[in-house]
Amino acid sequence: MTLTDLSEREYFVLFAKRTGMYIGETSLRGTMAFLAGYEQAARRYGGPGLDGWREWLMTHHQVSSNLVWEAQVMQIAFPGWDGGWDFTREREAHALKLLFELLDKFLAEREEAASGAQP
Repeated sequence: MTLTDLSEREYFVLFAKRTGMYIGETSLRGTMAFLAGYEQAARRYGGPGLDGWREWLMTHHQVSSNLVWEAQVMQIAFPGWDGGWDFTREREAHALKLLFELLDKFLAEREEAASGAQP
């Protein structure tokens, strides 16, 4: 099986397990930048990318609708988040874990909806 054979959900499970292999040093900002780049590449080449991700976050969590998804994830990870990006290793690890959990739930729901819509 090659990377192109994987669903987006399967791909991101692999990415989450070995983030450093994909982006060098595992970091929250690096991971978010990778996801933003993935989204742009997917849209350019006709894939769904993370289409609906920001809206899904707003539907399932109390987050500000005027924020980008990266900031919405921070609001979920750290209620009362003040916009700062200087985190301890523990807080960054918490945010990364939550990011991947949320992304997996989003992609699982999207896959389920897509499979239910087909005959």
